[in-house]
Amino acid sequence: MAYENNDKKPDSVYSKRIKAGKRRTYFFDVRETKGSDYYLTITESRKRFDSDGYDRHKIFLYKEDFNKFIKGLNEAVDFVKTELMPDFDFDAFNHDTPYEGDGVSNSATTEASTTTDEQQVPSSSEEPPAPNSNTEEVDKW
Repeated sequence: MAYENNDKKPDSVYSKRIKAGKRRTYFFDVRETKGSDYYLTITESRKRFDSDGYDRHKIFLYKEDFNKFIKGLNEAVDFVKTELMPDFDFDAFNHDTPYEGDGVSNSATTEASTTTDEQQVPSSSEEPPAPNSNTEEVDKW
C-alpha cells in the first residue's frame, strides 16, 4: 500500500469523480487496507451557500456488502423511475461530454482524490472502522 508523505493516509487505487450540477460532486474511491483488502468510499461534497467551505458526507462500503448495496440502490432508483416519476426524462441530464475523472487511475496522486477545480479534498487520515463495528467514523477536514 502506498502512503503519501509517510503520514498514514491510504491512497486510492481507483478514483472516479462525478460533477453533479454547480454545487455537488460525488467521489468513488477504492482504497487498500493494511491487510491488502479493499473497500469503497463514496463521498458527496457540496459547496455551502453561506461560506466558502464544503459539506462532505462519506460512506464506507465493504466488499461483503457490495451486492446488497447495488441491489438496494437499483430497486430504489427503479421505483422512483417507474412508479413515482414514469413520465420524467431522466436521460435529459446525460451530457455528451465525459465527466472529469472518467476511467481507471492507478496513480498514487489521482485528481479525484486530491483536488477538484476549486477545492482540496483530503483523504481520511485513518482506516475505516471494521465492518459491523459500533464505532462511528468522524472525518476531520
